[in-house]
Amino acid sequence: MTRAPAATDFEAEEHSATPEKDLRNRFLPPSATKGDAVVALAAAPVSVDLRFTTPPHQHNAIEPHATTAAWDGDRLTVHDASQSVHWMRGHLAHRFSVPRENVRVIAPFVGGGFGGKGTVRAGTIIAVTAARATGRPVRLVLTRQGVNHVVGGRTPSRQRVALGAGTDGKLTALIHTSYTRIGRVGANIEQVTSPSRHLYAASSILLRQDRSELDLLPNAWMRAPGEGIGSFALESTVDELAHRLGMDPIELRMRNEPDADPVEGKPSSRRLLREVYARGAERFGWSGRTPEPGSMRDGRRLVGMGVAAAYQPALQFVADVTVRLSADGRVLVRCGFQEMGMGGATAQAQIAADALGVPFDTVRVEYGDSDLPMAPMAMNSLQTATVASSVLAACDKLKRRLDSLARRNRTVGRSHRSTLAKAALPAVEAAVGSNSRLGRLTNQARFFSRLIRDQKWAKGASGAQFCEVRIDPDTGEIRIARRLGMFDVGKVINPKTAASQLRGAVVMGIGMALSEQTLVDPRTGRVMNAGLDGYLVPAHADIPRIEVDWLDDPDPTMPLGLVGLGEVGMTGVAGAIANAVHHATGKRIRDLPITLDKLL
Repeated sequence: MTRAPAATDFEAEEHSATPEKDLRNRFLPPSATKGDAVVALAAAPVSVDLRFTTPPHQHNAIEPHATTAAWDGDRLTVHDASQSVHWMRGHLAHRFSVPRENVRVIAPFVGGGFGGKGTVRAGTIIAVTAARATGRPVRLVLTRQGVNHVVGGRTPSRQRVALGAGTDGKLTALIHTSYTRIGRVGANIEQVTSPSRHLYAASSILLRQDRSELDLLPNAWMRAPGEGIGSFALESTVDELAHRLGMDPIELRMRNEPDADPVEGKPSSRRLLREVYARGAERFGWSGRTPEPGSMRDGRRLVGMGVAAAYQPALQFVADVTVRLSADGRVLVRCGFQEMGMGGATAQAQIAADALGVPFDTVRVEYGDSDLPMAPMAMNSLQTATVASSVLAACDKLKRRLDSLARRNRTVGRSHRSTLAKAALPAVEAAVGSNSRLGRLTNQARFFSRLIRDQKWAKGASGAQFCEVRIDPDTGEIRIARRLGMFDVGKVINPKTAASQLRGAVVMGIGMALSEQTLVDPRTGRVMNAGLDGYLVPAHADIPRIEVDWLDDPDPTMPLGLVGLGEVGMTGVAGAIANAVHHATGKRIRDLPITLDKLL
């Protein structure tokens, strides 16, 4: 008699935790082509063709993931460390089969996210399920190791960048291909070749991104997804081409600075990289750099100076906002955006105060609650510009209502207090946007339906990353002596929070370049260094004084001229460090992180 399978029986299948064992490779068509880059590369008088690898990375935000869930009948309240309360609300409503309006997600303060808190993860689902099963509130807090075992990080990559040029340095061919992975149950494909779409005016371009599906933890968005690792490979190759041409690395870049978007041909809303490089080079003392690798020393230590371009495309979504002006002069701005330490609430209060002509300290901003009007996820450096657009529109609408009230009540020229008192109103309010127009779209469709796609202009934040290193020739120890980031990020609302954002991004870039890597056991797919004792984020001793500055030149196509600056500060950092290491030692390190064993 054959025994029926028990509930605990299951069939074992061969798993694939490395690309070599993957049976589900996805070789995708080119993501961008212009001309025949393969032929142009073969015919180029000077060419460089290099391969690069980058390891997986983890976010390691200072606050671990945590969820508190409570049911009241079929109504659910969740306190969570989330980068998008509205995305989470839609996901939980779908997962637990309750109406969206029955779910409330609250996340007023998030202790860092960097993309790792952008989607709903297992810990949240477990807490909500346990709360429903027990009929009691449940709190679940992940340990540091727990976070890194269940929350994916940045995908590893294998990249090829090939450049062909004439003897004058003008690029005739640019090929950038990448091979990344996603989990078998999903995840996000990172736009690794994105920098090569925008930075250089090559006459022929071929970009392609292939991927594999592995039985590993699905990767997640991580600060500057795609651009962070893609810029390392591209900028290292540009530096190598400059070396082979005997040309200054900045001069080579300027000879290939495009007048329009290199792939799509769109005109730039404005492009100020020439000015960025000029100011940065003067401030950093680039003219004191001797061209030959290994030619600069400080005592016994080798000195190297490197530079790399930074670029992050600008995006804008739609946000719903209400602005209320009370008779006592207080202003309330309501929008369900996120605050993760970047000063979003401060910036929106400044914008509203300026638009309404009221003191800053009279403005209060409510945020981080899904019961508030809908806002996009805090990601891709888009939140400030997106919310600002709606805040400005709501303030304009409110002022028109006040003007109308003043005309009807014959208080034109008098204060709003007089107008509201004469109209016997405690406050006047204006709203922009409406969730109702999204109908019954799926959560993801609802989210991306709010993306504003600019078909006319190419626009983004850009910059020049400068780095000076000191390297011990006997031990290979690398020390960063000086760091300067000069940026074009459009209009800056708050210089203090802007500088903090840019410096923080540079610190993450330094970690990517010199120490950070997630180690995965190829036999089991398990993360082996899930704690901070094994995953090496930079400490204070690793970081020099980080200088950052910007042009503060508004983009005329964006709200208030804002472009976004949360991620551009990380792009190009690893490339600049790798180029400085090459200048100091003559060794081109193409596999991150750059550890001392690779220099000996």
